[in-house]
Amino acid sequence: MIRIAILASGSGTNARRITEYFREHDSGISVGLILSNNPGAFVLERAKNLGVPTIVFSRSEFYETEKILELLRDNGIDALILAGFLWLVPAYLLKAYPGRILNIHPALLPKYGGKGMYGMKVHEAVIAAGEKESGISIHLVNEKYDDGNIIFQSCCPVEPGDTPETLAQRIHLLEYEHYPRVIGQYLCK
Repeated sequence: MIRIAILASGSGTNARRITEYFREHDSGISVGLILSNNPGAFVLERAKNLGVPTIVFSRSEFYETEKILELLRDNGIDALILAGFLWLVPAYLLKAYPGRILNIHPALLPKYGGKGMYGMKVHEAVIAAGEKESGISIHLVNEKYDDGNIIFQSCCPVEPGDTPETLAQRIHLLEYEHYPRVIGQYLCK
């Protein structure tokens, strides 16, 4: 059995989908924890409804101590999945989970990635640049934002008249369809 922890800062739609996916599929993967750096994040409510234990942590706990690593080890966590998590992952976690930290980005990297490029900001930039397509990138996490090796991408068109919100809807569908499956394939290889 592979136990994963999901790190999220916001509403948690991907965290919910990932949790449900692995409950429905006999992949040998389960979600053991959901962690958030935002005590007001709706992901915590979703986790409660799903019966998944949660941990909320502060910036100082994350960057100045190894408390999170201790909690992950105490809970038998084998891999980390970022799902709308907005902080850089510290070196001690990268070292403890080499090649076992995945992230999803709502654009086709290397375009529209990096510090400050998340959520609607990405979709606004894609539309403003006149791109004909966008999509998702699932990548390994390293010491830089959105810079790790890409392991999967999927595209969708940017339609004439798209708003950041309408583009986001299509991107979310790609995330829900592909992220859990790619996690499973990657971790079980």
